[in-house]
Amino acid sequence: MSQGEHRYRTVFISDIHLGTKGCQAELLLDFIRTAEFDTLYLVGDIIDGWKLRNGWYWPQAHNDVVQKILRLARKGVKVIYVPGNHDEAARDFIGHRFGDVLVARDAIHETADGRRFLVTHGDEFDGVLRHARWLAFVGDWSYRTLLSMNTVFNRLRRRMGFGYWSLSAYLKLRVKNAVQFIENYEEAVAEEARRRGVDGVICGHIHKAEIRRFDDILYINDGDWVESCTAVAEREDGELVLLDWSREHRRRRSSPPALVPEAAPRYAA
Repeated sequence: MSQGEHRYRTVFISDIHLGTKGCQAELLLDFIRTAEFDTLYLVGDIIDGWKLRNGWYWPQAHNDVVQKILRLARKGVKVIYVPGNHDEAARDFIGHRFGDVLVARDAIHETADGRRFLVTHGDEFDGVLRHARWLAFVGDWSYRTLLSMNTVFNRLRRRMGFGYWSLSAYLKLRVKNAVQFIENYEEAVAEEARRRGVDGVICGHIHKAEIRRFDDILYINDGDWVESCTAVAEREDGELVLLDWSREHRRRRSSPPALVPEAAPRYAA
């Protein structure tokens, strides 16, 4: 594998949920140690304040993620932190820097080929959070319960020689109301990008990695590091691709070293 295969201009990651048992911190560390990039966007829900308020969970791997990101910033990587709803306390510090990490409400990113993208976590376009916040907390509890089932389920799969597979993601995309919620969310985020006069939007929040067009707007969701372990990367020429690191990790374990991250189809400017 050549070094250029994991060399990017910009990387976007979100929904790490440090502080929860579902966080795939080891896979994220593997990605950060393998990839090289000039700019890193942390697109919200990096630390799960909702969970930590109800019980402390912070293994060494979670601390390693924080330290690794701070070390990247010290070494010259431009790091922009756009808080989400689970780490909304950080929004009190918008405009400030912590260890060379800039906290921003949102950002406009310009790619190497001149396109402009709104970078936002996306929770402000979640109708449940805006109009029934209590229901969002109930949904979060249900989601974490499902992730606990995921853990048991995948422990059995590993014993049988199979790789990771997200039961929660599968069920979410099979429930009609959840599918409609995702569609409404994507359309709302794309409309905000159109209102801002940019070419597209890069967001997180709903844990569904995707690149698709809404007419003139390119909608990109970088997924999460709980279920899918995905990121969005900008290549040196400005092309934006979706990386599936759980699949990459399985490939590296089964047939090292000739491995390339899963990339989304190319999209024209």
